[in-house]
Amino acid sequence: MGAENDLEQQQPLRHEKASSSYSLHPLFYILSWIFFSNTTILFNKWLIDTKGFRYPVILTCWHLIFATIATQLLARTTSVLDSRHKVKMTGRLYLRAIVPIGFTYSASLVCSNMVYLYLSVAFIQMLKAAAPVAVLFVGWVWGVENPSLQRLINILVIVAGVALASFGEIAFSWAGFMYQLGGIVFEAMRLVMIQVLLGGNNGEGSGAVKMDPLVSLYYYAPVCAVMNMAVALVTEAFRFDFADLGRTGYGLLLLNAVVAFMLNVAGVFLIGKTSSLVMTLTGILKNILLVIASVMIWHTSITLLQFLGYGIALAGLTYYSVGWDSIVAISVAARAYMSGILDALLPSSNSSAEDGGKSGLKNRMPFALRRALIMGGIGTRKGTKM
Repeated sequence: MGAENDLEQQQPLRHEKASSSYSLHPLFYILSWIFFSNTTILFNKWLIDTKGFRYPVILTCWHLIFATIATQLLARTTSVLDSRHKVKMTGRLYLRAIVPIGFTYSASLVCSNMVYLYLSVAFIQMLKAAAPVAVLFVGWVWGVENPSLQRLINILVIVAGVALASFGEIAFSWAGFMYQLGGIVFEAMRLVMIQVLLGGNNGEGSGAVKMDPLVSLYYYAPVCAVMNMAVALVTEAFRFDFADLGRTGYGLLLLNAVVAFMLNVAGVFLIGKTSSLVMTLTGILKNILLVIASVMIWHTSITLLQFLGYGIALAGLTYYSVGWDSIVAISVAARAYMSGILDALLPSSNSSAEDGGKSGLKNRMPFALRRALIMGGIGTRKGTKM
């Protein structure tokens, strides 16, 4: 689904119910989102490519139908979607904003699943590093972003890294590359349209309309499901074999839809428990772990040129996402953390031999780490959206 994009490319919204009702450690929500995000991608790839359910549009349509039913049930039986009452949705706003945004969302999901027929998960993630570039260019065209030489150089570094990774890909496919490019462009259009059509100038006189991933799914899923049905009728219905449902397994298809939906649920709670800096770094870590997992599962070959290109793209992406001040603050935090560990293991003159340096670790390191992360959050560039 699209929750990982929402979290990685938008400023965080707050889901008050989630924040006030649960008191688990933030690390639990971070790990949950990483798990469901990567599991959704790996599960989709396995179903479409390995298991042989080669109907990516129908699979996307099934996800959206399940999401429509699930969000309607949650809205009527729980308080998880109560924040939808804060959205002043009118028929005019629905037609002018939700429908066109839903169209780009649907196109993005279709392209994202189609690419699994042609490219490895590892290479797909390398290409996704260019997503901020597309968002920035679409924003410039739309007039919501101001071009600058520094940002242009930054995105050229990312593009250069992605280009190197592409040149190094052994099993390169132009069809897969174009589908992934289409998915990135449609997603960029969706994010910019959310900013424009659901911003303060939406024409409804109600100010900005902000929705967390689950409420967004509540409104977008029905529209996207209808659009995907139309696409499936043209592209896959004529060759669809109902026996493939049995061969794939009804239970697996249901589990796949549940995992995809849980990604959106995990996204809601992640938003309410972390800062924009932590979310951005979590997204980068998630992508790296996904590349490693895909290589281990499918034994994908990664060339030295790909490794170098992806490293350059990630460096540019990190700088673009959090800014130099935050990178320095995180480095200071990491150095303080390691210093605290070394003081605990090898007590110095600053830590008495009696306590084995534990007081230095306990009293200094957490405060330094916390201070550096706070500084990093403040230092995050105001205009950046990830």
